[in-house]
Amino acid sequence: MTDLNDVLKKHVGDGAAPGAVGLVARGDRVEVVAVGSADAEGTVPMRRDSIFRIASMTKPVTAAAVMMLVEEGRIALNEPVRQWLPELAAPMVVRTPASPADDVVPAGRVITVEDLLTFRAGYGFPSDFSLPAVQLLFSELKQGAGSLQPQQVLAPDAWMAALSRIPLLHQPGEEWLYNTCSDILGVLIARVSDRPLPEFLAERLFEPLGMADTGFVVPAAKADRFTSFYRADPEGGGLGLADGPGGQWSSLPAFASGAGGLVSTADDWYAFARMLLAGGAGGAGGAGGAGGRAGGRRVLSEESVRLMTTDHLTRAQRERGTLFLEGQGWGYGGSVDVEAVAPWNVPGRYGWVGGTGTAGHLTPATGTVSVLLTQLAMTGPTPPPVMREFWRYAVGA
Repeated sequence: MTDLNDVLKKHVGDGAAPGAVGLVARGDRVEVVAVGSADAEGTVPMRRDSIFRIASMTKPVTAAAVMMLVEEGRIALNEPVRQWLPELAAPMVVRTPASPADDVVPAGRVITVEDLLTFRAGYGFPSDFSLPAVQLLFSELKQGAGSLQPQQVLAPDAWMAALSRIPLLHQPGEEWLYNTCSDILGVLIARVSDRPLPEFLAERLFEPLGMADTGFVVPAAKADRFTSFYRADPEGGGLGLADGPGGQWSSLPAFASGAGGLVSTADDWYAFARMLLAGGAGGAGGAGGAGGRAGGRRVLSEESVRLMTTDHLTRAQRERGTLFLEGQGWGYGGSVDVEAVAPWNVPGRYGWVGGTGTAGHLTPATGTVSVLLTQLAMTGPTPPPVMREFWRYAVGA
């Protein structure tokens, strides 16, 4: 019988990811496997507590932080964001998605907090990355590359100023577009809370949940556990080092990316997922505190978790987002499975993947959590074979 170790070892070494950590949990049963090495040279064995760049697995964490502010009444889901993000007070929209970036019309309505949470504010990636307004997200904001080179991104105020000069691709509420809204939410959290995003997340989420290795920087004392990150050579020449332990995450970046800037471990993200499975209850190490509270208090309300893990898209919006969404809709900060197009698409499964070769999901119907961490960059939005085989294993575990 195939076990998790067998699944992961098939996809490690020989030009594939140097190593991987996989975690599959259901109820109190937790299976964790670390295979291969943290570097391509094979000098550092992979460990259960190895630290990875989790890229877009950051997005659900950012959404949870927004919901904390909503629960406190500091912002509301239907509230225009212009009070906190004046750069977006009067956005312009390209006349058609293919129009030049200077052929614009005024937005038909304001952008709300929920528009950002559901990725329907008008900013982000469609299936066609070549559109003029989309190209500006790459060139001016370092979208995509920014989550892998955080030291190259502008500070938040300058980043928002640059964003204000880029037109929306669609009218607010009209279409689902990937990625950019999570970065905007990171700035929103910092401005509403009057605290830098790393500080807010550390105090309000990471410390209560016992996520001791999650953040936007890897301290020198933990560098021995930080995996190197690679890209596959398109010419078939093996792996190219994209970032090492002393690289982009060795100091706090000016722009902490709410879309993809976090590093974490399998157990840390599992703690976050367990909190969501428990309807917002958490505790150190994700063990669930007394009375369903973390550090003496609940992390999120059950209603906030319900909203995060509920699909908010129309069928047409889902269909136009199929480059990213396979049998899925979108909640707040993560996908929600709505169609069983593959064995692992269990209705209600919530989570997301990271372009650094990572994936984290929770399935309320079965109480299952799955976390896969590798250090090999994905080559596009389609999940690679190791992810698909891991999900297939997790759904039957």
